[in-house]
Amino acid sequence: MSKSFFCVFVSIFFFAAGLAAAEVNPLAPVKTDNPRDTMMTFMESMKKYKEGVEKGDRVLMGQIDRAVRCFDLEQTSFLEYQQKGRESAILLKEVIDRVIVIDYEKIPVKSDIPGEKLLRWRLKGTEITITLQKEGDRAGEYLFSRDTSHRVREFYDKVKHLPYLAGSGGGAMYSDTWFEENVPEWMRQKIFLLYIWQWAAIFIIILSGFIIKLFVKLFVDTIKRISEKSKGIWLKKIASAFSGPTSWMSAAVFWFLTIRMLGLEGFTLTLVTVLIKISLSAIFLWLVYRLLNVLSDYFLELAKKTPSTLDDQLVPILTKTMRIFVIIFGSLVAVQNIGINVMSVLAGLGIGGLAFALAARDMVANFFGSLMILFDGPFQVGDWIIAGKSEGTVEEIGFRSTKIRTFYNSVISIPNADLATNAVDNMGKREYRRIRTVLGITYDTPPEKFEAFLEGIKNIIKANPYTRKDYFHVVFNGYGDSSLEILLYAFLKVPDWSTELVEKQNIFMEILRLAAELGIDFAFPTQSLHIETFPEKERVRKPWQKDVDSVREKAKRFGPGEDLSKPAGLGIYTPSFREK
Repeated sequence: MSKSFFCVFVSIFFFAAGLAAAEVNPLAPVKTDNPRDTMMTFMESMKKYKEGVEKGDRVLMGQIDRAVRCFDLEQTSFLEYQQKGRESAILLKEVIDRVIVIDYEKIPVKSDIPGEKLLRWRLKGTEITITLQKEGDRAGEYLFSRDTSHRVREFYDKVKHLPYLAGSGGGAMYSDTWFEENVPEWMRQKIFLLYIWQWAAIFIIILSGFIIKLFVKLFVDTIKRISEKSKGIWLKKIASAFSGPTSWMSAAVFWFLTIRMLGLEGFTLTLVTVLIKISLSAIFLWLVYRLLNVLSDYFLELAKKTPSTLDDQLVPILTKTMRIFVIIFGSLVAVQNIGINVMSVLAGLGIGGLAFALAARDMVANFFGSLMILFDGPFQVGDWIIAGKSEGTVEEIGFRSTKIRTFYNSVISIPNADLATNAVDNMGKREYRRIRTVLGITYDTPPEKFEAFLEGIKNIIKANPYTRKDYFHVVFNGYGDSSLEILLYAFLKVPDWSTELVEKQNIFMEILRLAAELGIDFAFPTQSLHIETFPEKERVRKPWQKDVDSVREKAKRFGPGEDLSKPAGLGIYTPSFREK
């Protein structure tokens, strides 16, 4: 046994041991330390790939990725790398098995010239070349040259009519498409990077996709019309959600399944495949998004049937969360489908994590503020609140801010972080609504009338069905600059602001009628000059003839159930919000 043969035997032994280790360790590096190692790695990997295709074993089929590592694809974009590398590996295996049976003993491991590195090696009788990488991440490795990678289709077209050589691996289970084998010769001419038959096939495939889309749309629209005649509202909404996306999805699926029949290669195949995958992902996201809208409407309907308002606030936030999750998750899946390693991208984003966290601190604070509002419940949707200088009715509690409809009908958005940390006056949670006013009576009012007026006001408060009867005050509160001041301090138990205004008005109207019955005059905020006597003139002010029983009786008649008591008014005035 010669020394060179022994070296080959040892190399093969250690190479086989390396492959066994690679099966155990998926991250084991490929052997490309010299042309012999590179060729052995490539041929053994493609042999396992073929075996995997025959058996349907995806693990063995994955060995093609090790074969791809034997090619110089440094300048290939990430869109092309996976597709171009696998295509080159399959076609190169088909070429080699038709022109030569590899003798590894004849492939050098080093230069014949002492002290010099082996820069390149060419397979005998071919232009298939393995070269030393001088720069880049793979400097020092021996890979199939870029020229070999780019011209492998040309090599295959020249030898595909030849049979496999005895003792070779029998190719890589590759065969031409039906179009390539059956189209006329004139259609095999290239125009703008593609053959004429490929352009024709693209036109037919696109047209067929639109025809399929039309039929699917007609089918879905028929189901939609049938659902509209039924009584089930949710069936109608689901059918409406499916009506748009399904027709486009059927066309995109058809294009995806048929595009490989065209025999496209390189960048063209990668670009078309990526575009179709992106379209499929976008259409699927569109469909899921529309279905989420239906689900949101369903949750809102359920929330309306419950007495609690917490679920009314929680449903919009839950819906927004699901939409954001679907968009982010769907986008990541779409990116993964076009060949980008999502995990590496996310890991790369971690480099700027600190800067992002600093920039997003307000967003995080607002998010936790919204959670505090939801679970602590200082206010709910529909409540009348005062927050700082803002006052109005709460319309929506979102992730970032709460929207308040002011009494000027404008909308104010207040960050949730501010609402969670600052004082919020919830006017909507008041059990009672206060009435506080001062009534000014003229100084010439007799004490008996004045006291009867106080008693009448007290009876008016008692007669009104919305007032708090256990706590109110009607008192002579002081001597003003121009009037005798009566403090009216009472509370209303009403459901809303509109009712509060009307009942306050009813009380004031009753007081006005009481004053007219008793002959009480309200003082103007002015000063009056009274002249008691004047030459040759009678006294301006006439003394009041005391009739205590009469004024007492009139004051009593304003009490509950009495004839002068009109707690709801005389019926002349109707509040605007009660008009039909």
